[in-house]
Amino acid sequence: MTREIVLDTETTGFKPEEGDRVVEIGALELINHMPTGQTFHVYLNPDRDMPAEAERVHGLTEAFLADKPRFEDEAERMLAFFGDAPLVIHNAAFDMAFLNAELSRAGYPPLAMDRAIDTVQMARRKYPGAPASLDALCRRFGIENAHRTLHGALLDSELLAEVYLELIGGREPGLHLAGEGDGSGSDEDRSARPLIRTDRPYREPRPHSETEAERAAHAAFIATLKNPIWTRDEHG
Repeated sequence: MTREIVLDTETTGFKPEEGDRVVEIGALELINHMPTGQTFHVYLNPDRDMPAEAERVHGLTEAFLADKPRFEDEAERMLAFFGDAPLVIHNAAFDMAFLNAELSRAGYPPLAMDRAIDTVQMARRKYPGAPASLDALCRRFGIENAHRTLHGALLDSELLAEVYLELIGGREPGLHLAGEGDGSGSDEDRSARPLIRTDRPYREPRPHSETEAERAAHAAFIATLKNPIWTRDEHG
């Protein structure tokens, strides 16, 4: 069984080292690359103002967040949901930096960067030069995201789970023969694909010898041809 966590965060800005904080965390569980319905979602009080630029992105206001729990109140529950599973993140360096800054502030050890599976890097390897934003990948794979008028951590995690599934090979990622494909994707991407065995029922061989009538019809057809190859000897 392969367990993975797809996650996203919303923040007050871009730089945790300058005091920007996490204000929303959304995550969902995958088992063997398929969603189980188990999710983690929380809004957080950042104990600071909400810059207008950030509010325009996710729509979360200071007033809305004022009565929400703080990160340290939810850290243990979040870490329990994550367990030791790999973390599937779009632009992993950004979210991991924010989560680790919050964990450090709350007195917890950081998440190891090698746990992160970065879907931006996966997309850039698979489609060099193409846009790799979540919206662009939803368009590429025909994933409906018209309801995404604002960024939201849980909604974006749900969309990212569908994008991730497509990046590793689609809804039946194990149906690839060894050595098959165009070589796109890394060894790490390919190794994530489960092997699927298909048991096929035994069928008796069908009769395949021609009948007398079929031989006669073939001979009649050959007779209409000029110097057919079927009547030549080995010297032509």
